[in-house]
Amino acid sequence: MPDRCVSKQALQRLPAYLNFLRNSGEQAGKYVSATAIAEALGINDVVVRKDLASVSSRGRPKVGYVRLELIRELECFLGYDNTQDAILVGAGKLGQALLSYSGFPQYGLNILAGFDSDPALVETEVAGKRILPMEKLPGLCRRVGVHIGIITVPGEHAQKVCDQLIDSGILAVWNFANAHLNVPEGILVQNENMAVSLALLSNHLKERFSTK
Repeated sequence: MPDRCVSKQALQRLPAYLNFLRNSGEQAGKYVSATAIAEALGINDVVVRKDLASVSSRGRPKVGYVRLELIRELECFLGYDNTQDAILVGAGKLGQALLSYSGFPQYGLNILAGFDSDPALVETEVAGKRILPMEKLPGLCRRVGVHIGIITVPGEHAQKVCDQLIDSGILAVWNFANAHLNVPEGILVQNENMAVSLALLSNHLKERFSTK
């Protein structure tokens, strides 16, 4: 049986394996090996082999995995085959871009609606999804059983919005605001910090040019 205790680092790599397998197409053949995935993605093959062993026990020595079976196992393990409903707070440009993104369903995420306090945005639609006033947030979350909240408000408003989401039954927060969120135990916060990503890119370029 595969080991279901997976590190955070492994969880961050598994979607890359799945994307590679999905995009490889039928011409890739029936089987795929951990070594082939490692070479394609530039990852140590021992790491890939260990990661896949935590998801599937069907790998065969010198043969590898049945590609379609491995795709299904990765989708199941990552929850992509079990769509989770979510709501988004902050219908500005970033929020509207996320509401308009059509690729979320293949990753098991369905954004039901957006919420905002701006009267100019309330009761409008983005990609067929309604922007609702904040006072309707608790009722919708509890009625539908939504447990994922996406925050795309300015940083100074993020904690207040986070508190409202948790009070409404949200258990996992995807935070795009440039702010640290304080949450009770048992609430997961996944931060998407663009400032950190830009700093890493800038530092990489600085190191590359300093060696020339």
